[in-house]
Amino acid sequence: MKTAIIIGAGPAGLTAAYELSRLSREWRIVVLEGTSEIGGISRTAKCGDCRIDIGGHRFFSKSKEVNDLWSSLMPLQGSPAKDDLLLGRKCRLEPGGPDPEQDERVMLHRRRVSRIYYLRHFFDYPISVKPATFLAMGLARTWKAGWSYLHSVFVKRPEKSLEDFYINRFGRVLYSMFFEDYTEKLWGVHPSAISPEWGAQRVKGLSLWKAILNMFLPKCGKKETSLIDSFLYPKRGPGQLWETLADELRIRGVDVRLKAKVTHIDSADGNIVAVATESGERIPCEAVFSSMPVKDLVAAFDSPPADVAQIANALPYRDFITVGLLVDRLAIENKTRIPTVNNIVPDTWIYVQERDVRLGRIQVFNNWSPYMVDDVTRHVWIGLEYFCSEGDSLWTMDDAEFIGMAVRELQKIGILQHDTPLPIYKSVRLKVKKAYPAYFGSYARFGRIRAWLDGFRNLYCIGRNGQHRYNNMDHSMLCGMEAARALVSGAGREKVWQVNTEDEYHESR
Repeated sequence: MKTAIIIGAGPAGLTAAYELSRLSREWRIVVLEGTSEIGGISRTAKCGDCRIDIGGHRFFSKSKEVNDLWSSLMPLQGSPAKDDLLLGRKCRLEPGGPDPEQDERVMLHRRRVSRIYYLRHFFDYPISVKPATFLAMGLARTWKAGWSYLHSVFVKRPEKSLEDFYINRFGRVLYSMFFEDYTEKLWGVHPSAISPEWGAQRVKGLSLWKAILNMFLPKCGKKETSLIDSFLYPKRGPGQLWETLADELRIRGVDVRLKAKVTHIDSADGNIVAVATESGERIPCEAVFSSMPVKDLVAAFDSPPADVAQIANALPYRDFITVGLLVDRLAIENKTRIPTVNNIVPDTWIYVQERDVRLGRIQVFNNWSPYMVDDVTRHVWIGLEYFCSEGDSLWTMDDAEFIGMAVRELQKIGILQHDTPLPIYKSVRLKVKKAYPAYFGSYARFGRIRAWLDGFRNLYCIGRNGQHRYNNMDHSMLCGMEAARALVSGAGREKVWQVNTEDEYHESR
């Protein structure tokens, strides 16, 4: 029997293992995960009775096969969830589906609310043309933004950078207000130094004009990615689904190993012949699916070409830190018409555009799933997201010092009370390396790395880090599926690399 090694137990790797096990019985499948956790950056961390979604992962896709796999692992709820019951809220139910109050393997249907927090006010994301937006912006800013947008409609800039991409769609004033600083927080460099390819992948087709059309004609045409207003979500967070899939793979005979970090790759005559782990074990193989960071993959080979090694070693990444805080309530009020338990703000994500804090984004886990919180009727469980680079001042800061800084930033911008601070019942800090493959620096020469990796006939690069591409979960899953099919059929790997490069974004269903 031939052996296929799959490096990484995230969405791409686990889906590749599933698809290969479904298509063929000729392969012994071994999944090697370097950490002690299933799910990669889509895992869910546990903090006592609370859970943290690392980065926030909404489940939606236009791909039927992706949706079918999700629903086969975790069926859509057939009865109301806890917050639905508390609010008497109607929600989408699947006849005969599981009861979230009784069953664990259940997918919830959730309302998506994401807003921008700027000037100590909330703004819709994407920016909407409403009186509340104009009042928060002020007359002078609104006037300037309007003329700036009209200028961008008739005078287009050559799109050489992400800055050009945003200005062409929103005008310079709105770009400066709502995109420039946040993007620099995320990537650590100014948008003028980032390839427009990132914008094309993440907000493909989005513009202020389309946001206006969506507001007035919500049922006409296709909805853009950033305008989608509902999504599915596992009861206990995204990691629950990937843990469920890993269990299913074990039942199918797939060997899923944790704490099995790949450190060395042996090759001969244009093929990979074995991989070695940190423990010293060497596993001969006939095929390899890699979702490990390209930088680490290239370094694992003996003597790659000097230019390939140099480009790979310099590939930029952004690392990620999240802080979980369990509190009684927030200082910000729910001024929307959306009812919530204890009238907390209805947001799943809050993009923090304020220039005087390092905080990039806030997750309100109560609104993702009431089962992510120890007691949704008493507490608010929030996640504070910071973007950094491994080894910088944020990354190396002591946990207690970092959590203290995060609390002070929330108080400074009015998210938590300052004069009479509330008790914090639980706090935790988590760090994630290489969460975001970046589109600047040596990435401009990534084609040279890909050409060299494609020279190995039995190597399939999959997933966000495996392709150094800012994929979402469904993109990563499709990479895994296409790679498994290519191996079984003997087809080329072009379809694997084409995922998330098409004109329509996968999530725009």
